[in-house]
Amino acid sequence: MRRNARRAADRAASTLLVFGVSLGLALGALPARADDAPADAAKAAGEVKAEEAKEHAAEAKEAGQAKAAEAKEEAAQAKEAGEAKAAEAKAKSKDAKTKAKSAKAKAGKAGAAKGGAVSEGTKAAGTMPVKPAVEPQHVQVQHILIAFAGSGTRATRPKEEAKKLAYEVLERARNGEDFDALVKQYTDDSPPGIYGMSGIGVPPGPGEYARNGMVPAFGNVGFAISPGNIGMADFDPQTSPYGWHIIKRLK
Repeated sequence: MRRNARRAADRAASTLLVFGVSLGLALGALPARADDAPADAAKAAGEVKAEEAKEHAAEAKEAGQAKAAEAKEEAAQAKEAGEAKAAEAKAKSKDAKTKAKSAKAKAGKAGAAKGGAVSEGTKAAGTMPVKPAVEPQHVQVQHILIAFAGSGTRATRPKEEAKKLAYEVLERARNGEDFDALVKQYTDDSPPGIYGMSGIGVPPGPGEYARNGMVPAFGNVGFAISPGNIGMADFDPQTSPYGWHIIKRLK
């Protein structure tokens, strides 16, 4: 009996011991779980913030790309506008140069016809017309007459062909070709085509003709240029009825 009672008491004590150990273990585990809870919450909050930061970064990048594209488009438009203005300025400059060149050419022809002073590029020294400071009383000139059919000469060429030829010969003479040779080759007058003239109201010297006794354009050019100069008297029914006179003043 006593032995059985003792065994029952030992089993009860063992049971209580096991229960106590289990309870202690359970109570010891509770603080550890409590400590883990704030860490898990912080981790979750950090992940949310990281996601938000990532989203903000993506939005900022997208906005930056949009601004960059806008700036690029504005730069392209500005470049296009600048190129258009540059092209317009270039066209205006070219047009101005063309007009200036045309005006210069017209002035050259007009001056040559009148025997006035002209500047149109580099020619043989002294061949371009320079008006004397004082009109001379006597001059000696040599001329090349380029006539046309129907002008009262032996010429048979058409008028337009005569004009073209006259200006070609004028150019060659001003470029320094031998004037005597050009006279022999082209004149429709008698070579050497040398005449002396006295001014209006001035008695003619030996071998001279009075200016008003010659074709008007002949004297108009001859008295308006300096020695060595070469001028042109264009055809005119009243002042130069025979055609075009290329006139060189000798003295």
